[in-house]
Amino acid sequence: MGMPEELFTWSHEQKCRKAVASLEKNEFTAFYCPTPQDAADYIISAAEDAVTVGFGGSMSIVSLGVEQILREQGKEILNHGSPAFSREEKIDIMRRQLTCDLFLSGCNALTLNGELVNIDATGNRVAAMFFGPRKVIVVAGRNKLVDGTPQDAIARVKAWATPPNSKRLNFKTPCASTGFCSNCNSPDRLCRVTTIIDRKPRITDMHVLVVNSDMGF
Repeated sequence: MGMPEELFTWSHEQKCRKAVASLEKNEFTAFYCPTPQDAADYIISAAEDAVTVGFGGSMSIVSLGVEQILREQGKEILNHGSPAFSREEKIDIMRRQLTCDLFLSGCNALTLNGELVNIDATGNRVAAMFFGPRKVIVVAGRNKLVDGTPQDAIARVKAWATPPNSKRLNFKTPCASTGFCSNCNSPDRLCRVTTIIDRKPRITDMHVLVVNSDMGF
């Protein structure tokens, strides 16, 4: 690692650690992960006693490669993302994710003040983050950090997360074509449920892993 890259990584580490400190102040269980592998190891360890593991459709979680490992350990995987499922089957899995032992999700934006900001189309992902699963682990890469308010974080999501996600999901929205949010009225509009978690939900065992790597959108 050359000097410029070392300094770049160091600079991001300071921001990641500031976010972790703020999350802890906001009563979350939070950890700094130097690498994605550290986050993967944390998840595998945390899943030891879990029977059912839900996946919220996060590209950050996908990149960790934990699903196959957990499946091989005999966990029941609740992942609605397979194209083999019918619409009814997907909805049934989404509902079961609300009461799973461990729910894994990414985060669209995380402020340095420790506020988690997400935008959903259906709301199943954020619903499972708030209440229901016995344990929730949220993974946020350094590219999700926002030095500003929740409104700044929402702007970050609409600028950098929603357009590529809409394109990935083949949604027929203006942003999937132009790459820019136009606050559309498309039937495929992804921006339908916007949530801000500014303190740990009262009875949810919620862990946030802040990773010094670019992950997801």
